[in-house]
Amino acid sequence: MIKVGDQAITCNVTLFRETVDSGWMLDADGELPADVIDALIEQRPEVIVVGAGWQSRLPPRDLMFRLAREGIGFEIMDTPAACRTFNILVSEDRDAAALLVID
Repeated sequence: MIKVGDQAITCNVTLFRETVDSGWMLDADGELPADVIDALIEQRPEVIVVGAGWQSRLPPRDLMFRLAREGIGFEIMDTPAACRTFNILVSEDRDAAALLVID
């Protein structure tokens, strides 16, 4: 569970600007769903922080190249670290997004 303001969230969630979108699932291969990533890229965040559950995972290579071409920073880490990183970025007025996997 993570807390966003007063709201307790117990499922996968996307945080960006003033939006909180929850309920998406990892795809059959355990990867982030393409539609969730595509929708986030369209909104042009400065950086995307991915919380990959309780252990860090390597991101798909094609996603890394795509984000680099788009000029969007990308970090992947375990979910607790991603929450801390996202909070720091937002406190610095950075245009950060987070995709958080809740195991």
